[in-house]
Amino acid sequence: MRLKNVEINPNSGKIEVDILKEDKPFVIVVSDGRARLTELPSHGETKLVTHQGKVKRVKFDEGEEF
Repeated sequence: MRLKNVEINPNSGKIEVDILKEDKPFVIVVSDGRARLTELPSHGETKLVTHQGKVKRVKFDEGEEF
């Protein structure tokens, strides 16, 4: 699984991420009270699929061009 859970402080609702630990580009997706972190591919396309205001799927397309 490419998505890693990110802890949310239940008292303040804040997210803490050490950006110096991450050496590649990444995104944090927050939906339905949950937060997840995923690294972006070096090339390709990443799509977020939503339904009724919630993130349902994250698709990674790393196909090659000929």
